[in-house]
Amino acid sequence: MASRLKAVHFTVRINGTWRRTETDSPELQDPAATARDHLRRHTAKVLRAHSILDLAAAQDAVNADLGRWSCAAPGLTCSGSALLNAMPHDRHLAQEHALRQQTLILAHEEELDRLARLQGVLADPDLRRVWWIDRFPERSDALATLTTALNDLRPPDKAGSDGIRGDILRFTEQLITDLHTPQQREIFLKALIQTLRTLGHHSLKDAADHWRTPPETGSTPL
Repeated sequence: MASRLKAVHFTVRINGTWRRTETDSPELQDPAATARDHLRRHTAKVLRAHSILDLAAAQDAVNADLGRWSCAAPGLTCSGSALLNAMPHDRHLAQEHALRQQTLILAHEEELDRLARLQGVLADPDLRRVWWIDRFPERSDALATLTTALNDLRPPDKAGSDGIRGDILRFTEQLITDLHTPQQREIFLKALIQTLRTLGHHSLKDAADHWRTPPETGSTPL
C-alpha cells in the first residue's frame, strides 16, 4: 500500500475478524470479501498520512483505527490488526526524499537569514553607507537614490511586529534614544518602579530597581 511519498510503499499483512450482526441481510453475498475490502481501504487511508520512515507510528495508527472501525455494510462488523513492513528499496527512496526535503528547508532558512541580515544593514543609515561603499566604491553618487528607495524600510525585528506590541517596541526604542543623561535615566526608572509597584508587577519592579544606579553614600533611596 502506498505511503504519503510517491513510489514508496508499505508491505501490509492484516489479521481481521468479521461478524454478521443480521443473518437476514441479503446485501451480503460474501461477508468476508466485504470485510477485507473495508479493512484494506481504511488501512490505505491511514498509511497515506505516513512516510515509510514512520513505520512504527504508521503501524500504531493503523491498529488503533482498525480496532474501533465498524463496517459500513449492513449486518456486518469487522476489526483487525496490521503488521507493516518496508522493503529496503522503499526505505532508501524515503531516506533520499527526507534528505532532499531537509536540504531544501536548510537552504530556505539560510536565505531568510541572509535577507534578514541584509535588511538590517540597509535599514541602518550608517551601515547602509558602509555596505554600499564596500560593494560599489565607484558608484557612490547612486547611494542617495538607494536611500530614497529604502525610506520606509524597517529593521527585521520591527518588520515582524504588529499591533500594540509593535507600537510598544517603537515607543520604547524612542524613549531609550531620548534618555541621554544618567539623571534622565534615573528619573525614568523611579517613575517606572512606582508604576509597576502600583500595578502589582513585583518581579518587573525588582528588575527595574536592579537597573538603577546605587544611591550615593548618605542619601536616602526612594
